[in-house]
Order: sequence, then structure tokens, then C-alpha cells
Amino acid sequence: MFGISEIAILLIVVILLLGAKKLPDLARSMGKSARILKSEAAAMKAEATPPSTTEGPTVITGIVHPAPGDTTRPPAGPAGPSGPDAPRA
Repeated sequence: MFGISEIAILLIVVILLLGAKKLPDLARSMGKSARILKSEAAAMKAEATPPSTTEGPTVITGIVHPAPGDTTRPPAGPAGPSGPDAPRA
């Protein structure tokens, strides 16, 4: 690709064109651009891969307690309706 002599000639030309005062700012902005490009590429790569665990929605089970002042009957439990007004078998 490029040899050491070609890179040295390019650096000398850049120093002559831009001046020594602007080189640190140029290098800083190039470093920021490279970091941004690298992070965006990593984000796109992570977005493209499917997640390792394919779990469905979490189902929370438990006892439903009526709110204070609630006059509706609670839902039937696993054994069916119970209480004084339940149908008898």
C-alpha cells in the first residue's frame, strides 16, 4: 500500500497546507468521527443479531383481592364457585 516515504511526504504537505496550529484540532475531530463511526457500527451489528433468549411474556399468577368497598363478587377459583349462593351438586 503506502511506504514510509509516501506517508512522510503526505504529512509534510498537510503541515504546509494547514499549518501546525490547526493539526491538533484536525486530529481531534478525526478521532471523534472514528469513535462515532465505530459505535454506530457496533449498534447496528447488535441490532441485527436476534436476542439470545427468546422468552415470551411473563405471566404473573396470584390471588385477586377485591378493593375496599367493592361490591362485585370475586372471580371463581380453581374449584369453582363457592359460598352460600353457589349451586349444589
